[in-house]
Amino acid sequence: MSTLLYVTANPKAEQDSFSLSVARKFMNAYEKSNPEHRIIEVDLYQTQVPLLDRDVFNGWKKLQEGVSFTDLAADERSKLSFMNALLEQFVSADKYVFVTPMWNFGLPAIMKAYIDNVCIADKTFRYTENGPVGLLSGRKALHIQARGGIYSEGPLGDKELGDRYLRTVLSFMGISDVASIYVEGMGQLPSETERIRARSIAAAEQMALVY
Repeated sequence: MSTLLYVTANPKAEQDSFSLSVARKFMNAYEKSNPEHRIIEVDLYQTQVPLLDRDVFNGWKKLQEGVSFTDLAADERSKLSFMNALLEQFVSADKYVFVTPMWNFGLPAIMKAYIDNVCIADKTFRYTENGPVGLLSGRKALHIQARGGIYSEGPLGDKELGDRYLRTVLSFMGISDVASIYVEGMGQLPSETERIRARSIAAAEQMALVY
């Protein structure tokens, strides 16, 4: 049985979000085609994602020095425990769907914080004498991203950093089979909004049949 991890980073309600509404159509079609698959949904705005802060680095340092986990400070234990839970959940999945808007050319900060929790040496990648090697090969990912301008082509193409970052870090962890659905141009072409949404939903539902 395959496990799909559905990770969203958008504080809006689904009906008010281009990325979330398109992604839900994808998920509905995916569940219909794969009723036996396990689906785990993670709403990052409803999750206390730990930041890589002083407690985390102090806790890691103590563990490396041989201090037992139970002897860490309470905040260190709490944050490292939750980080490990997110990491184990991530590693246990076979497929991933990431859903974000594009904010200021990149991703919401909470998605970056989540990636910091799961891109961990000796867990999802390791260093070798020939350089880093990803440990999650054989898995696949989909990024559904909404953006007000048109960045898939034309003069804005080199300014999009969120999808590019996600593809880079997933590849670093060994996930090279990455697809993207762009819901784009609503701000640039407001009269075309519903056509853009409909076209994106059609693409999402089609992809769900083969994902």
